[in-house]
Amino acid sequence: MFSDHENPSNIAAAAAATAPSANETSTPEQTAPPASEPVTQQAESANGVPATPAPAPALEAASAPADAEAVAAAEEAAGSEEMSKLMQEFDEKQEAAASHEVVEVKVVAYTEHGVVVDLGGKTEGLIPAAEFAETEIPRPDANATIEVQRSGEHKDGYEIVSYQRVLRRRTWEKIDAAFKAKETITGKVVDRIKGGLVVDIGVRAFLPGSQFDLRPTQNLDELMGTELQVRVTKLNRRRGNVVVSRRAILEEELHVKRAALMETLSEGQVVHGHVKNVTDYGAFVDLGGIDGLLHLTDMSWGRVKHPSDVVKPEQELDVMILKFDKEKQRISLGLKQLAPDPWAGAAEKYPAGGKIQGTVVGIVDYGVFVELERGIEGLVHVSEMSWNKKVSHPSKVAKVGDAVDVVVLDIKPSDRRVSLGMKQAQPDPGCLRQKNIRLER
Repeated sequence: MFSDHENPSNIAAAAAATAPSANETSTPEQTAPPASEPVTQQAESANGVPATPAPAPALEAASAPADAEAVAAAEEAAGSEEMSKLMQEFDEKQEAAASHEVVEVKVVAYTEHGVVVDLGGKTEGLIPAAEFAETEIPRPDANATIEVQRSGEHKDGYEIVSYQRVLRRRTWEKIDAAFKAKETITGKVVDRIKGGLVVDIGVRAFLPGSQFDLRPTQNLDELMGTELQVRVTKLNRRRGNVVVSRRAILEEELHVKRAALMETLSEGQVVHGHVKNVTDYGAFVDLGGIDGLLHLTDMSWGRVKHPSDVVKPEQELDVMILKFDKEKQRISLGLKQLAPDPWAGAAEKYPAGGKIQGTVVGIVDYGVFVELERGIEGLVHVSEMSWNKKVSHPSKVAKVGDAVDVVVLDIKPSDRRVSLGMKQAQPDPGCLRQKNIRLER
């Protein structure tokens, strides 16, 4: 900046103030003798009209250059002042930037007040001890090269610098890069809150309970202190809000496994899996990346009341692929198909006219179902239940679980049907009567 005696504005003001006095001393009219005044008055009285003074050419010629110099000086002063303001603003910005500058330094000593670092230029900085006492940040090793942020403050001959702020900045930069690149990062569960968990990934991040696994997890409290692989799904640095997900990683892995597994599956193939869950109509079996449905009717050759009577959750088992739709990724599985079909030799084992004992397994309005062996059931029609009386309902003659003797009336293995009779296993009262009559004669 200019000093006061060199300031162009002062020079211009001085020039404007001195210009009129110079004109006054150089005007001839003002230096003329007083004797001319009576002549002027006489001329006015002779004409009767006040006389107009004649213009002074010397005065106009002298004032024009003075006005131009004053304008130029004023413009120069205004430009100089504007430039001074711009330079001052630039210096202030540079000072502010320097005060928050991140620099590499070397740890040179430890004191009770903090960690002393070498800033260069025979200047030492101090990382306050509070940065390590109030946080879990470890103190840097001696002679280690670290990054710190300058504050512009000085105390006890040291410039105060911050190690924690740089670490926090670098941590946010790392998290932001992982978020944009959809990279996996490691975190530790440090708290259990409503709706999920708090995971430390350098900053506290929220892991919703629904984003922990592919299936709902009942007890999240057991995860305290465990390390998890997570992915950042939402990030708001201004608010310090970070949301992470473990499920996103699991779904991606599952997609890769599923795509590879789909290329190896075919109908009729026997595969190994474990039961994920059981429903009223069957069970879903995880084959290692893709689920297949094991329907109730394909669990056993025999009668099954509920799928839970055959399989349990997490049970491992072998199943056969019955149907496979690659486009829809649907797989139908069978368990009974791994066992011999009891109907394969049924015609030879249960020929028509043969008598056998079975168990009543079902009762309907039109008869009862009798199980000959697991997988083979025959119908005893209500008309084939008794010789000598009309049966109003099958339950009047037999109960579920009763052991009964039956005769095979007809068998069709291709249709998986066998007709049975209960009365045929008992003597016909009509035949006995006729026999007795013949004997009496």
